[in-house]
Amino acid sequence: MIARMAERVIAACDGASKGNPGPAGWAWVVADAGETVLRWEAGPLGTATNNVAELTALERLLTATDPAVPIEIRMDSQYAMKAVTTWLPGWKRKGWKTAAGKPVANQELVVRIDALLTGREVEFRYVPAHQVDGDRLNDFADRAASQAAVVQEAAGSALGSAEPPPAPDAVRPGGARRRTTGSATKTASATASAPTAASKTASSPRRRTSGNSTRTLNAKFPGRCRCGRSYAAGEPIAKNPDGWGHPACRSGVGGAA
Repeated sequence: MIARMAERVIAACDGASKGNPGPAGWAWVVADAGETVLRWEAGPLGTATNNVAELTALERLLTATDPAVPIEIRMDSQYAMKAVTTWLPGWKRKGWKTAAGKPVANQELVVRIDALLTGREVEFRYVPAHQVDGDRLNDFADRAASQAAVVQEAAGSALGSAEPPPAPDAVRPGGARRRTTGSATKTASATASAPTAASKTASSPRRRTSGNSTRTLNAKFPGRCRCGRSYAAGEPIAKNPDGWGHPACRSGVGGAA
């Protein structure tokens, strides 16, 4: 458990799935009143959906923090927040059935979170994802969850891990993009993980790499390679078994320059 640090804990959590379902990960971060990161943790989930990853991140955060201390939790998942606040009472009254009479999805996770919330003072705060100058803690959790989904390895301050890497871009409120050092966007992540979507982001000119006949294209939009590192718009990319990425990573995770 995280030791009692202050009268109020400021935290954020997030989940990521590269394919939905696909390789997934979760992450949480705890900060001081000035939003300086104090502790964080991230972990892999194997193959899972975005919703499972988001709920798991919330469960792990609640498990890792002192239930006697009030906590503010920032999340960009409306589903996860509503599942454990707005919809939960009705699901319980209906015997864990939805309004349509169907079993509640991810019931086991929701039940565990419900137990962890009981008797605690928790304020949920929705923060839009992937905005330029968006919430710093949600950005951190987003990047950590995305990295855990890609590499499928645990990370965190307790393990001496470096902070998760910056992502190629963020989305302006009006929908335009720009390069930033902020969080990995779910849009960019989905593009990198889905071959059909990624292929639509590539543009001419076409060329062949030296030494083999595999076609490369210049990326129209930024994305993320199977090796976990990003590529920028205009950089050469090539098709690999997981989508599109650095030409040097076609045969395995590794070393594009």
